[in-house]
Amino acid sequence: MTIQTVLAYAFGLFLLYIIGMLLVIPIKIIFKFIMNGILGALLLFIVNIIGGFVNFTIPINPVNAVVTGFLGIPGVILLIILQKIL
Repeated sequence: MTIQTVLAYAFGLFLLYIIGMLLVIPIKIIFKFIMNGILGALLLFIVNIIGGFVNFTIPINPVNAVVTGFLGIPGVILLIILQKIL
């Protein structure tokens, strides 16, 4: 094996590593959004069930779904504060 072959293999492994990292980072971001959306929707559902006993509900509409989907638990807290203020 010559030095050119070893360098070609090393360069190929480096490119494979870079491509792998470019594919893994968006998957982590998508997974984070999915988890935020699930946790936010579950918490919004729980708030509506418990809030039904004290006449406090947050309507589930596309705007509230987007807020809880992107922000998760802080989004539900934001919606609760906005519902109390407005």
